[in-house]
Amino acid sequence: MKIALINGSPKVSSSASGILLTDLRRNLKNDKSNHHSGKTQIKEISLRNPVISQETLEALKSAEAWVFASPLYVDGLPAHLLSCLIQLAETDWQDHRKQIYGIVNCGFYEGIQAESALSILQNWCTRTGFIWGGGIGVGGGGALEQLPTLENGHGPKAPVEKALRTMAGKIIQRETQENKYVSIAFPRFLYKMAAQMGWRQKIKANGGKSKDLGNRPK
Repeated sequence: MKIALINGSPKVSSSASGILLTDLRRNLKNDKSNHHSGKTQIKEISLRNPVISQETLEALKSAEAWVFASPLYVDGLPAHLLSCLIQLAETDWQDHRKQIYGIVNCGFYEGIQAESALSILQNWCTRTGFIWGGGIGVGGGGALEQLPTLENGHGPKAPVEKALRTMAGKIIQRETQENKYVSIAFPRFLYKMAAQMGWRQKIKANGGKSKDLGNRPK
């Protein structure tokens, strides 16, 4: 089985989408139902531009399952990724039906905030004739880079890790799942405090002031 893990984040590195795909890849390799893990081929693909190269299209053609990972942008998907989805919809896949899964992370604490973005992917599957395998909406995405992954299934990332482990099993078995929405196991008020501190540090590092965070365009 060939699986394409598609990072739809515009970031070159250290993206929450990349972290989630790395965790998913580990679960795909370790899934107990995968008796042919040695034969499972996983291809990592990055879509940071609005146009997909021919080389990338060929790599996608050979994969039976695609997993899109993307940040939430204004309740939807990033513009460059939407452009890529249009190109993919217009590509001749020679009647090859793909199994599509989606992971959308957001800075909001509640994973349900990603519901609209996952619906976009699901509707896109209806348009293309691909099979929607289900998705995960991940809340607290801004903290993923700082949170460790514990092998015993505990810790702040435990709910996210559990959802990824379930999805990995579905992908291996070529099954579908209902969309799931999870948040990190971390108090909401502490997450909010950490986010506010982070914003202040970033704006000062870029020559601004904390009060500038409240500025609005005229």
